Amino acid sequence: MSTTVELPDTDQTCAYCGSRIFDHDPICVRDCTDDCGSPTYFCNYACLSTYVDENSLTTGDACEWSPDDPDCC
Repeated sequence: MSTTVELPDTDQTCAYCGSRIFDHDPICVRDCTDDCGSPTYFCNYACLSTYVDENSLTTGDACEWSPDDPDCC
């Protein structure tokens, strides 16, 4: 799975809040489970975290853990 790294345009905006990403601490995210598609840019971790929460992007992506589970490590 190879990906080409390219610097985004100076006017690239955040996928969540619409601010220019380079006015902040930008983050680039790719979905590499499906051909690494186009990157999505966020101006900071707060916008990324809120975007993930609001779009339920973690639902179903983690196993459930219970301290009472006999198979628990």
